[in-house]
Amino acid sequence: MLPVLVLASRSPHRAQVLERLGAPFETRNSEVDETPVPGESPARRAQRLALAKARAVAARWASPTPALVIGGDQVAHDGQNLLRKPGTLARARAQLLASRGQRITFESALAVVHSGTGAFAQGAAPVQVRFAKLSEAEIDAYLALEQPLDAAGALYSERLGAVLLEAWEGADPSALIGLPLNLLHRLTAELGWPLLSTPWGGEEIP
Repeated sequence: MLPVLVLASRSPHRAQVLERLGAPFETRNSEVDETPVPGESPARRAQRLALAKARAVAARWASPTPALVIGGDQVAHDGQNLLRKPGTLARARAQLLASRGQRITFESALAVVHSGTGAFAQGAAPVQVRFAKLSEAEIDAYLALEQPLDAAGALYSERLGAVLLEAWEGADPSALIGLPLNLLHRLTAELGWPLLSTPWGGEEIP
């Protein structure tokens, strides 16, 4: 039975990436506790939470049609400190000022869980960026225009935040948004439903 594609996130940014597929999908809030585990590495934290989010939504799925649930998480860090979602403009400004000229790693992790069988696949797509040495006035202008309060490191790379970056290294630029499509395609293929060739709500592709 063809499963329903479900995104275990209310993030409009991840949803916009998944919309590129042109296939129907649903969104659910995972309601997972994201309290850090002492001593846990940023990469491990992202992977743990991605799988926990997908499993939480899969466990609550009540429809007789199974769901293929996508969970994602992203942790930004400078090698020593985590760059959390700032929540306020003051914290966002402080983060961006401290990031000028620095290399920041965005640990983006995904997990895909089948609600019927419990089968899962997971992986990571880290991206390292170097922030440009922008002036305080430029940073303030970016903050006023974007209000990036719910983004790790205060970076909306898919929008005006691209001007903050001088260089980046990684396999997929969509990983910066928190939903790397190349990784998602590989994980769904591992479970038997390749992202591109599965007829999500339509006719089978020959």
